[in-house]
Amino acid sequence: MPGKITLSTWPTPVEPMPRLAAALGLEADDLWIKRDDLTGLGGGGNKVRKLEWTVGEALDAGADTLVTVGAAQSNHARLTAAAGARLGLDVVLVLPGKEPDEGSGTGNLVLDGLFGARVVWAGDGEPSALAGVAEEVCTALRREGALPHLIPFGGSSPSGARGYLEGGEELRAQLPDIAHVVVALGSGGTMAGLVAALGAERVLGVDCGAVPEPARAVASLVGAIARSAVAADALRVRTDQVGAGYAALHEPVFEAMRTTAGTEGIVLDPTYTGRAMAGLFAAVRDGDIRRGQRTVFLHTGGLPGLFGHAEAVRRSVAALRPYERS
Repeated sequence: MPGKITLSTWPTPVEPMPRLAAALGLEADDLWIKRDDLTGLGGGGNKVRKLEWTVGEALDAGADTLVTVGAAQSNHARLTAAAGARLGLDVVLVLPGKEPDEGSGTGNLVLDGLFGARVVWAGDGEPSALAGVAEEVCTALRREGALPHLIPFGGSSPSGARGYLEGGEELRAQLPDIAHVVVALGSGGTMAGLVAALGAERVLGVDCGAVPEPARAVASLVGAIARSAVAADALRVRTDQVGAGYAALHEPVFEAMRTTAGTEGIVLDPTYTGRAMAGLFAAVRDGDIRRGQRTVFLHTGGLPGLFGHAEAVRRSVAALRPYERS
């Protein structure tokens, strides 16, 4: 298909979560998980579906270098670096902050280095300024004779969102009787694709604090890829799990991480999937999700980010229980 490449094996599996369902007061068959953390490339995650389209566009344009932006622990940046390594493309990541001291890099940064990415540390300015730095990097690369292609924050362009239009159709074929799909809402492309495939009434996005107007971002992308537009206020978006901010560990999120790991052996991260699961827990408590309704949690990956989050690591280690012999 023009404009698209293949970076994983599809479909990803869906699995029941009966022990977690019971812990939430749901019926055993109510709660399922879509394992888009098992997309293979570079540690897995939802960005692989987007990159099949955005990197496909880059190759169609003759690019030899991928440039993208993200937080220091960006899953999208990590998987862009992995895609570049697989395809023989150079990758430059524009990240906020400053270069970590030698030996102190953690989480996704470890993998960025293994994949051979180059990094431009953009300092402590506003996240919105990263796009401007990335444009400057592209200009400099062209002067050097390279052919760069800029992929936006989170891969959330109309072409990237098509990856989850396909993902939503894949999920519908696996579980036709879905009432709810719960997903982390970061830059908006994943939720937008799901809404385009499944309808706004089925998709519950849990805001992670990554962008200032998440519903508007999703609505804009839906309008670019769907047959009909959707108003931002028609989307199901929970904003109650951001806590103190995108990078902070919100207490309900940590509890959702512990409960999910302790009942199903499924690992979530504190920034995205942990927030999404905390939103699912809250939706059950307030009656938005009820017994007898088939609910799918979309696991968007992000495991390396757990190990780059100092507070989540500290809390997890503190939860270790000693064995006391009698």
